[in-house]
Amino acid sequence: MTRRVTTVVQMPLDLEVQRVSASTDIPGDERFQLWVDTALAEKKDGCTLVIRIVDEPEARCLNRDFRDKDYATNVLSFPAELPDGLPDEIRQSQLGDLLICAPVVASEAREQSRPEVDHWAHLTIHGVLHLLGYDHEQVEDAEVMESLETEILAKLGVSDPYLDMG
Repeated sequence: MTRRVTTVVQMPLDLEVQRVSASTDIPGDERFQLWVDTALAEKKDGCTLVIRIVDEPEARCLNRDFRDKDYATNVLSFPAELPDGLPDEIRQSQLGDLLICAPVVASEAREQSRPEVDHWAHLTIHGVLHLLGYDHEQVEDAEVMESLETEILAKLGVSDPYLDMG
């Protein structure tokens, strides 16, 4: 009789930050790591995530191609699409990719009179929550997602980004 032994080892987050933007005020990897780790604090297993920092042409192109919206947006989330039949451990470990547009982050932070680094934290966490399946298409869903974002940001000492947004 053959016995199958399963060993579960908690794995850390495997984060890759790709910088293909001309912007110079992009936070360091350690900040992105902290923000993502905080957003995933309740997730028991490690996972793989890529954050790609881009300029407006790439953000606009991908927003147009994948969402039919012809403008550069602040953050796009691309959940991992894995084939059926993989073990749950593998499926759950592949979170996906985030694309964040540096010039849009800077512009929005100025418009909202918020520290730019706080806006980076917010959009990173916002994108991670999208990868976890949260959305804001319906009012009830938006309330849940915004509440969770605010809670995670508070753990990082970042004020509620929705307070001054009408």
